[in-house]
Amino acid sequence: MNNKKETVLAYIEKENSFLMLLRNKKKHDINANKWIGVGGHLEKEETPEDALIREIKEETGLDVISYMKKGIVHFHYDDIYELMHLYIVNDFKGNLIECDEGTLKWVNIKDLLDLELWEGDRIFLPKLINNEDYFELELNYLKDKLISYRFI
Repeated sequence: MNNKKETVLAYIEKENSFLMLLRNKKKHDINANKWIGVGGHLEKEETPEDALIREIKEETGLDVISYMKKGIVHFHYDDIYELMHLYIVNDFKGNLIECDEGTLKWVNIKDLLDLELWEGDRIFLPKLINNEDYFELELNYLKDKLISYRFI
């Protein structure tokens, strides 16, 4: 693997909905036109929890009060390996701002799987929706096609 990334991804929860981000504003975005949670890369010397709080503030304007780490996802795609820390944020304060990476929208959890998602997200989102225990998942992509997965 030539490129290794470490990221955080959060699903902010409110009234049976998750705050979702439609990635429709950046050029050359690997997530273009997909709905994802809120998150991003860890900066140098930053813990996953620090990155979680910073990324949510930057992308949504919200201040995190309470969160739970729900899992780790190992992404392998092309020559990239990404270690993603996955969280549920269940308490926050503040007002949403416009996000420069895409459109933010509260989506009812019953409608989540109807969105344009990464195939791998369809594997772990039910675990978040059903508040299942902590998990570790490996996803293997070729280009943008999921070719295999396994729970570790």
